[in-house]
Amino acid sequence: MKAVERAKLVRSLRQESRRLRLLVLVIGFFLVTLTFVVVSKPDALLFNLNGRLSVDQAPRSLLIRQTVDDVQGQGSAAQDPKVVDDDDEGTGEAEEEKRVLTSEPEQAKNEEKTTTSQLLGSGGEKGKKGKDEGHQHGHHKMTLPTVSNYTIRDTEDSDNAKQEDSKSEAETKLGAVADKNDASGRSRQQALNNAGWERKPLCDFSNFRANVCEMRGNIKIHPNASSVMYMEPASSKRNEQWKIKPYPRKGDELCLGKLRELTVKSSKVAPECTKYHNVPAVVFALTGYTGNLFHDFTDVLVPLFTTASEFNGEVQFLITDMAVWWTNKYHVVFEKLSKYPLIDFNKDGDVHCFKHAIVGLHAYMEFTIDPSKAPHNYSMVDFNRFMRRTYSLPRDTVSALGEIPKSKPRLLIISRMRTRMFLNLPEIIKMAEELGFEVVVEEANVSSDLSHFSKVVNSVDVMMGVHGAGLTNCVFLPDKATLIQIVPWGGIEGVCRIDFGNPSEQMGLRYKQYSIAVHESSLTDQYPLDHEIFKNPLAFHKGFEFIRQTFMDKQNVRLNCNRFRPVLLETLDQLNQ
Repeated sequence: MKAVERAKLVRSLRQESRRLRLLVLVIGFFLVTLTFVVVSKPDALLFNLNGRLSVDQAPRSLLIRQTVDDVQGQGSAAQDPKVVDDDDEGTGEAEEEKRVLTSEPEQAKNEEKTTTSQLLGSGGEKGKKGKDEGHQHGHHKMTLPTVSNYTIRDTEDSDNAKQEDSKSEAETKLGAVADKNDASGRSRQQALNNAGWERKPLCDFSNFRANVCEMRGNIKIHPNASSVMYMEPASSKRNEQWKIKPYPRKGDELCLGKLRELTVKSSKVAPECTKYHNVPAVVFALTGYTGNLFHDFTDVLVPLFTTASEFNGEVQFLITDMAVWWTNKYHVVFEKLSKYPLIDFNKDGDVHCFKHAIVGLHAYMEFTIDPSKAPHNYSMVDFNRFMRRTYSLPRDTVSALGEIPKSKPRLLIISRMRTRMFLNLPEIIKMAEELGFEVVVEEANVSSDLSHFSKVVNSVDVMMGVHGAGLTNCVFLPDKATLIQIVPWGGIEGVCRIDFGNPSEQMGLRYKQYSIAVHESSLTDQYPLDHEIFKNPLAFHKGFEFIRQTFMDKQNVRLNCNRFRPVLLETLDQLNQ
């Protein structure tokens, strides 16, 4: 029995040995084949000598990849005369192709159901662009969605040149069809865009600060009739009419009472155009509170920058209630925002025709821009940079102390001559100089030469002053400079921060706020120390006009230098950073 068992064991081992050798041979053959695939890249054999793969011979997954690459403007396989736009299928075809490409299993399921012509539809203008680019370049890329993601580059040889010069008649015809489809696709897209604007209301009155109307299409502006007309086709049922005073002080009847009111309406009848414009129109009002430096910026210049900057000078301004002296004062700003002469709306008798018009200015909180709502996400940093460039100011940012040998940090004190004056200005200057500042004193008023004053402001590292319009000049400060606002007595810290604190920080400046104590106020010369105005100043907050008369127009400041000194010391420390 032992001999028989031994014989069986020997036979079994021999069979296992044969199986093992066979397995080794199979594995070896697989490894050799895999090595050949990796080294020689046999998928290059898919292409003939002229570097092109015919549509009939190409794998379906490759055709899908080519189509999506063309849609994204990255591929150039559209050179083949059969790879043309099938505009009848629409842009949904391209979206379906992108969805199919999200996973290989989904691709496999849909492969049998989708025809080659459907897979090749690139949906319009982008397909044509890919085709044109393919003819312009001597070589192109094509990514194969197979085991590896390497790229195949076509050979640059004479055959390619010959193939480019010998287009077939069929390719020419198909190219013409593609061009026709591209044109129809663009027309449909333009029609969709116009339809979108036609469905929107002409005006948006939802903003708490400013009403704005914006239109695209056939627009006629007739100053004599104080009207802006959006021309409707005869079949339209739209019937809109809006009344607007294009100045961003919504609800302030004291301000808006004397401004010209405009009518924005949809219409099917209008006078003939006498002037045609190829650029957008922006219609806005002056007067209002302009003439006060703060309101010049918060009511007009900042909103105008926000509204018009995107046009890069290609925009026409039409101004109602225009003050020529005011436009002359800020002529460099207008010239930077528009390449065209200003139109005085109140004195103009033409009928102006535009394709795009904005009536009113985009405005948000005081002296600020809301990037989340502004066109192109403009911010106060952009406005600060714009003002520096408009007035050709040299300093974009402050220098750390010590970078310039023998130079001192410069401090500008904004002085006032009527209200909220510094009663002890010489003492303040002496204290600042003892700390190491080079002190400059300037008065900012409506008659100031802005070109000169902007250069003074831009030359300093720190600017300080009592709450008032003069602090608006912070728009000319270099980045990282410091603004110090002295807050008069009266519980008006919140107003001061809104007017200058938030805007300056949004410009990229450092901001410090110093609230004076009772003994630093000249109100002590008018009221006894036990008066309600010192015990409970908030009781006098009976509307802004009352606050202004009580705490601003009748108050001056006697700064306590010992109490204020730490503010300047901290500012010096920050300039060292």
